[in-house]
Amino acid sequence: GWHTKYPFIDSMAEVQVTMQTDSVTEIPCGTSGGVVIFFDRIEVVNRLKADHVSKTVRDYGINYDKMWIFDKIHHEINQFCSKHTLREVFIDLFDTLDENLITALQQDCNKHDTGIDIINVRVTKPRIPESVRKSYEAIEAEKAALFLALEHAKVVSKEAETEASRARIAAEMAKSVRTIEVEKEIIVKEGVKKMKLIEAEIYLNAEKAVADAALYSAKLEAEANALKLTPAYLQYQTLRAIANVSKIYFGDSIPKMLIEGQAGFEQLFSPKKEKL
Repeated sequence: GWHTKYPFIDSMAEVQVTMQTDSVTEIPCGTSGGVVIFFDRIEVVNRLKADHVSKTVRDYGINYDKMWIFDKIHHEINQFCSKHTLREVFIDLFDTLDENLITALQQDCNKHDTGIDIINVRVTKPRIPESVRKSYEAIEAEKAALFLALEHAKVVSKEAETEASRARIAAEMAKSVRTIEVEKEIIVKEGVKKMKLIEAEIYLNAEKAVADAALYSAKLEAEANALKLTPAYLQYQTLRAIANVSKIYFGDSIPKMLIEGQAGFEQLFSPKKEKL
């Protein structure tokens, strides 16, 4: 809308409520070891909330960011450097410096309700004395060489472990193959043993069958002979034997001889009975 002002009494200033970048330059600080270093540039991306413009400008002036950003950056950097060594500031803790500045700036702005939002902080590497820089460069070169040596040692160790693993795997494979071969040989020998046992059993059964057959034949022959050795059969055989004799004797004792001979034959071939 339209606004009016009285000359020499009222004043007007434009206040940016979009994001802006404030660059803080040439920031000196002393480390805990007494070395003075310089930060060439620290950029702070911030934004003033529109509903806080009137209050913030009234309380802190049109250059409110001088107090809450520029001066605050100087203060925080000096606090940080005074608590840490040159190595910590320059190397070890440098990557955390931007986050620490964002946190510190935002906490103070919130505490005093300035309406300033800290979006981001970008910090350049500090500038250190030339003599110190050369020492650090030498140290970094030694560290790099040490790192390379350690990495090379790791590679060599890994290669040795890999070779040992390969040898172990090869040995285990050879052992497994030999075990399989031995088991195969055992199976073959057990098969041969079983075959021999089967052949032996077949042979024994065949021999037993032959023996049983011979025994049975002999038994049948004995039974047949026992059936044939009757008194009539013996007398018949006696007469046949006499008929085959070329000489014939005559006399009173001949019948007696025949009868006794027949009795002798009967006694010889008749089955013997045992007395109980």
